[in-house]
Amino acid sequence: MKEIGGYLEFEHYHMPMLHQGMHAFNCARNCLAYLIEKRKIKKIYIPLFLCDSVYDACKRYDIVVEKYSIDSDFIPIDLEPSAESWVYIVNYYGQLSNSILNNMKKKYGNVIIDNVQAYFQEPLIGVDTIYTCRKFFGVTDGAFLYSDVEMDETLLFDESASRLDYLTGRFEKSGADYYNLFKESENRLADEPIKRMSRFTMNLLHGIDYEFVKQRRTENFKYLNSQLSGVNKLKINVPVGAYMYPLYVDNGEQIRRTLVEKKIYTPVLWPNVLDECGKNTTEYNLAANIIPLPVDQRYVIEDMKYMIDILYNTMEE
Repeated sequence: MKEIGGYLEFEHYHMPMLHQGMHAFNCARNCLAYLIEKRKIKKIYIPLFLCDSVYDACKRYDIVVEKYSIDSDFIPIDLEPSAESWVYIVNYYGQLSNSILNNMKKKYGNVIIDNVQAYFQEPLIGVDTIYTCRKFFGVTDGAFLYSDVEMDETLLFDESASRLDYLTGRFEKSGADYYNLFKESENRLADEPIKRMSRFTMNLLHGIDYEFVKQRRTENFKYLNSQLSGVNKLKINVPVGAYMYPLYVDNGEQIRRTLVEKKIYTPVLWPNVLDECGKNTTEYNLAANIIPLPVDQRYVIEDMKYMIDILYNTMEE
Protein backbone atom coordinates (compact mmCIF):
# COMPACT_ATOMS: atom_id res chain seq x y z
CA MET A 1 0.00 0.00 0.00
CA LYS A 2 1.18 3.56 -0.71
CA GLU A 3 2.14 5.70 2.26
CA ILE A 4 0.30 9.00 2.58
CA GLY A 5 1.17 11.51 5.28
CA GLY A 6 3.75 11.13 8.03
CA TYR A 7 6.98 13.10 8.37
CA LEU A 8 8.53 14.85 5.37
CA GLU A 9 11.51 13.29 3.65
CA PHE A 10 14.38 15.11 1.92
CA GLU A 11 13.03 17.73 -0.48
CA HIS A 12 12.32 16.78 -4.11
CA TYR A 13 13.94 19.00 -6.76
CA HIS A 14 12.71 19.68 -10.27
CA MET A 15 15.22 21.95 -12.01
CA PRO A 16 16.79 20.90 -15.33
CA MET A 17 19.70 18.48 -14.94
CA LEU A 18 22.89 18.45 -16.99
CA HIS A 19 23.17 15.24 -19.05
CA GLN A 20 19.43 14.76 -18.73
CA GLY A 21 18.19 11.68 -20.56
CA MET A 22 21.53 9.88 -20.79
CA HIS A 23 22.12 6.44 -19.29
CA ALA A 24 22.55 7.00 -15.55
CA PHE A 25 24.69 4.48 -13.65
CA ASN A 26 26.02 4.26 -10.11
CA CYS A 27 29.69 4.88 -11.01
CA ALA A 28 31.97 5.53 -13.97
CA ARG A 29 33.73 2.16 -13.83
CA ASN A 30 30.36 0.49 -14.26
CA CYS A 31 29.66 2.64 -17.32
CA LEU A 32 32.77 1.05 -18.80
CA ALA A 33 31.75 -2.42 -17.59
CA TYR A 34 28.36 -1.97 -19.24
CA LEU A 35 30.00 -0.97 -22.52
CA ILE A 36 32.29 -4.01 -22.37
CA GLU A 37 29.22 -6.21 -22.05
CA LYS A 38 27.06 -4.53 -24.67
CA ARG A 39 29.82 -3.84 -27.22
CA LYS A 40 31.21 -7.35 -26.68
CA ILE A 41 34.68 -5.84 -26.33
CA LYS A 42 37.46 -8.46 -26.46
CA LYS A 43 40.51 -6.20 -26.29
CA ILE A 44 41.00 -2.71 -24.90
CA TYR A 45 43.95 -0.31 -24.57
CA ILE A 46 44.04 1.83 -21.43
CA PRO A 47 46.65 4.41 -20.38
CA LEU A 48 49.35 3.63 -17.84
CA PHE A 49 48.50 6.96 -16.21
CA LEU A 50 45.19 5.89 -14.72
CA CYS A 51 43.64 4.61 -11.51
CA ASP A 52 43.52 0.87 -11.08
CA SER A 53 39.71 0.89 -10.80
CA VAL A 54 39.48 1.06 -14.60
CA TYR A 55 41.87 -1.86 -14.99
CA ASP A 56 39.91 -3.80 -12.37
CA ALA A 57 36.65 -3.13 -14.22
CA CYS A 58 38.19 -4.52 -17.40
CA LYS A 59 39.57 -7.60 -15.69
CA ARG A 60 36.11 -8.61 -14.47
CA TYR A 61 35.62 -9.77 -18.02
CA ASP A 62 37.57 -12.22 -20.13
CA ILE A 63 39.20 -9.54 -22.29
CA VAL A 64 42.74 -8.59 -23.19
CA VAL A 65 43.96 -5.37 -21.56
CA GLU A 66 47.05 -3.56 -22.83
CA LYS A 67 48.44 -0.31 -21.51
CA TYR A 68 49.83 2.62 -23.48
CA SER A 69 51.95 5.66 -22.64
CA ILE A 70 51.13 9.35 -22.90
CA ASP A 71 53.30 12.42 -23.31
CA SER A 72 53.35 15.48 -21.05
CA ASP A 73 50.43 16.94 -23.02
CA PHE A 74 48.36 13.86 -22.12
CA ILE A 75 48.40 12.61 -25.74
CA PRO A 76 48.81 8.85 -26.43
CA ILE A 77 52.15 7.82 -27.92
CA ASP A 78 53.27 4.64 -29.70
CA LEU A 79 49.69 3.40 -29.84
CA GLU A 80 48.74 1.22 -32.79
CA PRO A 81 45.57 -0.68 -31.93
CA SER A 82 44.14 -3.38 -34.15
CA ALA A 83 40.91 -2.65 -36.00
CA GLU A 84 38.73 -4.80 -33.74
CA SER A 85 40.14 -3.48 -30.44
CA TRP A 86 39.03 -0.45 -28.40
CA VAL A 87 40.99 2.50 -26.99
CA TYR A 88 40.11 4.15 -23.69
CA ILE A 89 40.98 7.86 -23.94
CA VAL A 90 41.19 9.89 -20.73
CA ASN A 91 40.52 13.62 -20.89
CA TYR A 92 42.88 14.58 -18.06
CA TYR A 93 41.81 17.77 -16.27
CA GLY A 94 39.68 18.64 -19.32
CA GLN A 95 42.86 19.46 -21.28
CA LEU A 96 41.87 17.55 -24.42
CA SER A 97 39.56 19.65 -26.58
CA ASN A 98 36.84 18.06 -28.66
CA SER A 99 38.96 18.81 -31.72
CA ILE A 100 41.81 16.72 -30.28
CA LEU A 101 39.40 13.97 -29.19
CA ASN A 102 37.80 13.92 -32.63
CA ASN A 103 41.23 13.45 -34.23
CA MET A 104 41.84 10.51 -31.90
CA LYS A 105 38.51 9.03 -32.91
CA LYS A 106 39.51 9.26 -36.57
CA LYS A 107 42.96 7.81 -35.85
CA TYR A 108 42.03 4.91 -33.57
CA GLY A 109 38.50 3.99 -34.64
CA ASN A 110 36.77 2.35 -31.67
CA VAL A 111 37.26 4.73 -28.75
CA ILE A 112 35.66 5.35 -25.37
CA ILE A 113 36.11 8.88 -24.01
CA ASP A 114 36.60 9.28 -20.27
CA ASN A 115 35.28 12.76 -19.42
CA VAL A 116 35.35 11.99 -15.70
CA GLN A 117 37.40 15.18 -15.16
CA ALA A 118 35.45 17.22 -17.72
CA TYR A 119 31.81 17.22 -16.59
CA PHE A 120 30.90 20.35 -18.55
CA GLN A 121 32.57 19.38 -21.83
CA GLU A 122 30.12 18.39 -24.55
CA PRO A 123 30.41 14.80 -25.81
CA LEU A 124 31.32 14.00 -29.39
CA ILE A 125 28.32 12.88 -31.38
CA GLY A 126 28.21 9.11 -31.76
CA VAL A 127 31.17 8.44 -29.44
CA ASP A 128 30.76 6.48 -26.19
CA THR A 129 31.53 9.00 -23.44
CA ILE A 130 31.59 8.64 -19.65
CA TYR A 131 31.01 11.31 -17.00
CA THR A 132 31.03 11.05 -13.21
CA CYS A 133 29.14 13.16 -10.67
CA ARG A 134 31.17 12.59 -7.50
CA LYS A 135 34.17 14.62 -8.64
CA PHE A 136 32.03 17.71 -9.14
CA PHE A 137 29.15 17.55 -6.64
CA GLY A 138 28.42 16.33 -3.13
CA VAL A 139 26.72 13.05 -4.01
CA THR A 140 27.44 9.46 -2.99
CA ASP A 141 27.24 7.89 -6.46
CA GLY A 142 26.36 8.73 -10.04
CA ALA A 143 27.74 8.59 -13.57
CA PHE A 144 26.41 9.22 -17.05
CA LEU A 145 27.05 7.31 -20.25
CA TYR A 146 26.48 8.77 -23.70
CA SER A 147 26.03 5.81 -26.00
CA ASP A 148 23.64 4.29 -28.51
CA VAL A 149 23.68 0.97 -26.63
CA GLU A 150 20.29 0.27 -25.08
CA MET A 151 19.78 0.63 -21.35
CA ASP A 152 18.87 -2.57 -19.54
CA GLU A 153 15.55 -1.73 -17.91
CA THR A 154 15.93 -4.59 -15.41
CA LEU A 155 18.97 -3.02 -13.69
CA LEU A 156 18.42 -2.27 -10.01
CA PHE A 157 18.79 1.23 -8.58
CA ASP A 158 21.70 1.88 -6.25
CA GLU A 159 20.78 3.27 -2.81
CA SER A 160 22.42 6.23 -1.05
CA ALA A 161 20.85 5.98 2.40
CA SER A 162 23.72 4.06 4.04
CA ARG A 163 26.40 6.32 2.51
CA LEU A 164 25.15 9.80 3.39
CA ASP A 165 26.82 10.37 6.77
CA TYR A 166 30.08 11.75 5.40
CA LEU A 167 28.22 14.26 3.20
CA THR A 168 25.78 15.52 5.82
CA GLY A 169 28.59 15.49 8.39
CA ARG A 170 30.93 17.62 6.30
CA PHE A 171 28.09 20.06 5.60
CA GLU A 172 28.07 20.96 9.29
CA LYS A 173 31.61 20.11 10.39
CA SER A 174 35.05 19.66 8.83
CA GLY A 175 36.05 17.21 6.14
CA ALA A 176 38.73 15.76 8.42
CA ASP A 177 36.06 14.66 10.90
CA TYR A 178 34.39 12.50 8.28
CA TYR A 179 37.25 11.49 6.00
CA ASN A 180 37.28 7.88 7.19
CA LEU A 181 33.56 7.55 6.48
CA PHE A 182 34.19 9.01 3.03
CA LYS A 183 36.84 6.38 2.31
CA GLU A 184 34.56 3.61 3.58
CA SER A 185 31.82 4.81 1.25
CA GLU A 186 34.22 4.91 -1.71
CA ASN A 187 35.37 1.37 -0.96
CA ARG A 188 31.80 0.08 -0.75
CA LEU A 189 30.90 1.72 -4.04
CA ALA A 190 33.92 0.11 -5.70
CA ASP A 191 32.44 -3.30 -4.94
CA GLU A 192 28.97 -2.49 -6.27
CA PRO A 193 27.79 -4.28 -9.42
CA ILE A 194 26.36 -2.41 -12.39
CA LYS A 195 23.33 -0.50 -11.14
CA ARG A 196 21.33 2.56 -12.03
CA MET A 197 22.13 5.85 -10.34
CA SER A 198 20.43 6.09 -6.97
CA ARG A 199 17.17 8.01 -6.86
CA PHE A 200 18.59 10.22 -4.10
CA THR A 201 21.54 11.31 -6.22
CA MET A 202 19.28 11.84 -9.22
CA ASN A 203 17.11 14.09 -7.07
CA LEU A 204 20.09 16.16 -5.86
CA LEU A 205 21.29 16.60 -9.44
CA HIS A 206 17.94 18.21 -10.25
CA GLY A 207 18.60 20.84 -7.57
CA ILE A 208 21.98 22.14 -8.79
CA ASP A 209 22.58 25.57 -10.34
CA TYR A 210 24.85 24.32 -13.12
CA GLU A 211 25.59 27.75 -14.57
CA PHE A 212 26.81 28.96 -11.19
CA VAL A 213 28.99 25.87 -10.70
CA LYS A 214 30.43 26.13 -14.20
CA GLN A 215 31.20 29.84 -13.87
CA ARG A 216 32.74 29.57 -10.39
CA ARG A 217 35.01 26.67 -11.37
CA THR A 218 36.08 28.41 -14.57
CA GLU A 219 36.87 31.69 -12.82
CA ASN A 220 38.89 30.01 -10.08
CA PHE A 221 40.86 27.92 -12.57
CA LYS A 222 41.53 30.94 -14.77
CA TYR A 223 42.82 32.93 -11.80
CA LEU A 224 45.16 30.15 -10.66
CA ASN A 225 46.51 29.83 -14.17
CA SER A 226 47.15 33.57 -14.38
CA GLN A 227 49.25 33.36 -11.23
CA LEU A 228 50.92 29.97 -11.70
CA SER A 229 51.51 29.55 -15.42
CA GLY A 230 55.06 30.82 -14.98
CA VAL A 231 56.01 27.92 -12.71
CA ASN A 232 53.73 25.25 -14.16
CA LYS A 233 55.54 22.74 -16.42
CA LEU A 234 52.24 21.98 -18.16
CA LYS A 235 50.90 24.07 -21.01
CA ILE A 236 47.43 24.73 -19.66
CA ASN A 237 44.18 25.37 -21.48
CA VAL A 238 41.35 26.85 -19.40
CA PRO A 239 38.45 24.40 -19.57
CA VAL A 240 34.84 25.36 -18.93
CA GLY A 241 33.71 24.21 -15.50
CA ALA A 242 37.15 22.88 -14.59
CA TYR A 243 37.76 19.89 -12.32
CA MET A 244 41.01 20.90 -10.55
CA TYR A 245 44.05 22.95 -11.52
CA PRO A 246 47.02 20.66 -12.35
CA LEU A 247 50.19 22.35 -11.10
CA TYR A 248 53.19 20.35 -12.32
CA VAL A 249 56.42 21.18 -10.52
CA ASP A 250 59.64 19.26 -9.87
CA ASN A 251 59.11 18.77 -6.13
CA GLY A 252 55.37 18.23 -6.15
CA GLU A 253 55.48 15.36 -3.63
CA GLN A 254 57.22 17.48 -1.01
CA ILE A 255 55.01 20.53 -1.60
CA ARG A 256 51.85 18.40 -1.33
CA ARG A 257 52.92 17.10 2.09
CA THR A 258 53.54 20.63 3.33
CA LEU A 259 50.19 21.85 2.02
CA VAL A 260 48.41 19.14 3.99
CA GLU A 261 49.96 20.57 7.16
CA LYS A 262 48.33 23.88 6.20
CA LYS A 263 44.99 22.08 5.73
CA ILE A 264 45.10 22.42 1.95
CA TYR A 265 44.27 18.95 0.69
CA THR A 266 45.53 18.00 -2.75
CA PRO A 267 45.24 14.31 -3.66
CA VAL A 268 47.55 11.92 -5.42
CA LEU A 269 44.93 10.94 -7.96
CA TRP A 270 46.58 7.74 -9.19
CA PRO A 271 48.87 6.38 -6.45
CA ASN A 272 48.97 2.99 -8.16
CA VAL A 273 51.01 4.59 -10.97
CA LEU A 274 53.85 5.22 -8.51
CA ASP A 275 54.07 1.47 -7.91
CA GLU A 276 53.54 0.35 -11.50
CA CYS A 277 55.79 2.76 -13.43
CA GLY A 278 59.51 3.44 -13.21
CA LYS A 279 60.71 6.70 -11.68
CA ASN A 280 62.08 7.88 -15.04
CA THR A 281 58.75 7.53 -16.86
CA THR A 282 56.44 10.38 -17.79
CA GLU A 283 53.60 8.66 -15.97
CA TYR A 284 55.50 8.41 -12.67
CA ASN A 285 56.51 12.06 -12.77
CA LEU A 286 53.01 13.23 -13.63
CA ALA A 287 51.48 11.19 -10.80
CA ALA A 288 54.10 12.23 -8.26
CA ASN A 289 54.53 15.89 -9.11
CA ILE A 290 51.18 17.19 -10.35
CA ILE A 291 49.49 18.99 -7.47
CA PRO A 292 45.73 19.11 -8.20
CA LEU A 293 44.59 22.40 -6.68
CA PRO A 294 40.87 22.74 -5.80
CA VAL A 295 38.86 25.24 -7.84
CA ASP A 296 35.35 24.04 -7.10
CA GLN A 297 32.18 25.97 -6.38
CA ARG A 298 32.80 26.20 -2.62
CA TYR A 299 35.54 28.76 -3.18
CA VAL A 300 35.96 32.32 -4.44
CA ILE A 301 38.94 34.26 -5.76
CA GLU A 302 39.95 35.28 -2.23
CA ASP A 303 40.36 31.60 -1.42
CA MET A 304 42.53 31.18 -4.52
CA LYS A 305 44.72 34.10 -3.38
CA TYR A 306 45.06 32.57 0.07
CA MET A 307 46.07 29.23 -1.41
CA ILE A 308 48.59 30.81 -3.78
CA ASP A 309 50.24 32.74 -0.94
CA ILE A 310 50.73 29.53 1.04
CA LEU A 311 51.85 27.70 -2.08
CA TYR A 312 54.55 30.23 -2.98
CA ASN A 313 55.77 30.37 0.62
CA THR A 314 56.00 26.59 0.59
CA MET A 315 57.90 26.55 -2.70
CA GLU A 316 60.42 29.07 -1.33
CA GLU A 317 61.18 27.09 1.82
